[in-house]
Amino acid sequence: MKRRKFIQCDVFSPIPTKGNALAVVLDGSGLTDEQMRTFAAWTNLAETTFIFPPSIDEADYKLRIFTPTREMLFAGHPTLGSCSAWLHTGGVPKHDGVVRQECGVGIVEIDLTGNVPAFIAPPTRIKALPESDKNSIAHALGIDPNSIEDSAVLENGPTWHVLALSSAKDVLSADASGVRWPDFTPVGLIGPHPQDAECQYEVRMLAPSSGMTEDPITGSLNSAIFHWLQAEGKLHSDTLVAQGTMINRTGRVFIRPHRKRLGEILVGGHTHIIVEGHVYL
Repeated sequence: MKRRKFIQCDVFSPIPTKGNALAVVLDGSGLTDEQMRTFAAWTNLAETTFIFPPSIDEADYKLRIFTPTREMLFAGHPTLGSCSAWLHTGGVPKHDGVVRQECGVGIVEIDLTGNVPAFIAPPTRIKALPESDKNSIAHALGIDPNSIEDSAVLENGPTWHVLALSSAKDVLSADASGVRWPDFTPVGLIGPHPQDAECQYEVRMLAPSSGMTEDPITGSLNSAIFHWLQAEGKLHSDTLVAQGTMINRTGRVFIRPHRKRLGEILVGGHTHIIVEGHVYL
């Protein structure tokens, strides 16, 4: 066993403990895949991350991301939370204003120059959602088919079946109790809030993962959704997204089109350090 720096943080909320929790082991050197999987299951959080020295020259560190059951190539709140934990414990980026994270999808850049840290969203593959899948999702979640304005299969590491609904109210009305193993694919829902609301959109991620039916706040899903909306010509300005409302979280995800790199978007949010210490692994 080795004494390793450890942080538990809260990501994607301006209010500590109202976001999405993340466990970060700051020194993963020497750990086997099985040890990382076992520890991730023990934390009982949606994701646990392990930081390693980079294997690519331009990266600042390498990140591996585990749920209680599997490893992920990329995820949003682990990216922002791990970056903040690395900086908090003395990490210094090779280039001012940007952290370059090596992970399963390659290099992900985290921009530090805005009001909140924001990662440049990895590319998203966009495909049509088969009509039969759209109908089964609507039936399982009690969604009125007439409220579905668009749909797609989005892949940016994880794969999402996404329904764009007429309103945030329709999104919040979906019945998460319809989420069941073994055949339920992760589903994203998005709908617009009224024009005078604090946030422009409401998002939910429903999936039977990590023992939960609903994820508090999901950076990778928001990343995929807004790449899709951008491709459809529907993302023109900075956007604030609410998520986690139905499970008493105050998730806030900041989306902005990249000012200099056409076609790219940044996905940002606050991170709060909640627990700091050491673990023995």
